[in-house]
Amino acid sequence: MTALTLFFLASLLLLSLGLAGLVTRRTLVGMLISVELMLNGAGLALVAAAKCTAAPDVHGQLTALFVMGLAAAEATLVLAMILVVQRRFGHVKVDDMSVIQAE
Repeated sequence: MTALTLFFLASLLLLSLGLAGLVTRRTLVGMLISVELMLNGAGLALVAAAKCTAAPDVHGQLTALFVMGLAAAEATLVLAMILVVQRRFGHVKVDDMSVIQAE
């Protein structure tokens, strides 16, 4: 087994765990953590592909930085939404929220 295959298997494991967490979690914070795990798996795959192939290493590193920036922006927006939901409903459980209406 090559190093690239091992990196891709680790990346696939992170993506799978993130998807499983996204489906099974009942709180918005748990869902946010699962999405972050999936983005980390994608970043690992991009860096591994750049490192273990003929592509320049800097392309993989720049792409990983882009994924990290995207994850930070996503986390900021989702945490702001979680605060709004917490103030409106008093909790952040997804099952109990059926309708979100503007007042």
